[in-house]
Amino acid sequence: MNDDFGTEIITTTDMIADLTTALWSGDTGVIGEQARRALLELIKGPYLSGVKAPMLWSALLVNEVVIRSRLHELFLDLVVDRVGEFAFVRNVSTTELTVPSTVRTSALTFLDTAMLLVLRQMLLSGEGEGRVIVGQEDVFEQLRVYRTVDRDESDFNKRLNSTWLKMKNTLRVIHQAGTEDRAEISPVLRLIVDAEQIAAISGEYRRIAAGGGAVALVDADADTNVGGIDDSEVDDHTEEMTS
Repeated sequence: MNDDFGTEIITTTDMIADLTTALWSGDTGVIGEQARRALLELIKGPYLSGVKAPMLWSALLVNEVVIRSRLHELFLDLVVDRVGEFAFVRNVSTTELTVPSTVRTSALTFLDTAMLLVLRQMLLSGEGEGRVIVGQEDVFEQLRVYRTVDRDESDFNKRLNSTWLKMKNTLRVIHQAGTEDRAEISPVLRLIVDAEQIAAISGEYRRIAAGGGAVALVDADADTNVGGIDDSEVDDHTEEMTS
């Protein structure tokens, strides 16, 4: 507030507000500790889960407006699914100005992308029944069509296992469910890889599986950009898959 001379006067209420959000001497942050931790989790990626981190999820919902504002200052947009209880950030998409790519990008291999497509299809097919739990071998079986005649089966299986671990530990789109070879597909996969992105690459993958060409891509596991986890969010994020 100001006095008659226009001088700013710090009231007791102002001091209490400062003490409420300040976590250390000199801290100028304007949101509380849990909200900050939720914000940090979103930026670190790949996503914030209400099931895995209920306190941070609650903090996000209570402070969604201010957290969204802080993210906008970093050219990031917030995506929240209240039903599935997860949230993630992605680069702002606008034609009004050129915006920097804020989240770090990391390319997916051909097999990574193919496995994401398979997992997403399994998720959509089984969502009406509740949790979608799949067997590792069931997923692998759908990907064996991409093994070329000159690719050793043992080597291809190693690649499949490596990709499976990437889905679990890096992208976190699957979570172990009981035995080592069973996993629950996270509903976040429904959003990070959207229908438009699927349409853009599914046709080409079907052609490759049918032997229509691009064998070198299958053989070399060339880097691929997908859409709902922006490469920028593939390894370190989960955004528009172009962690």
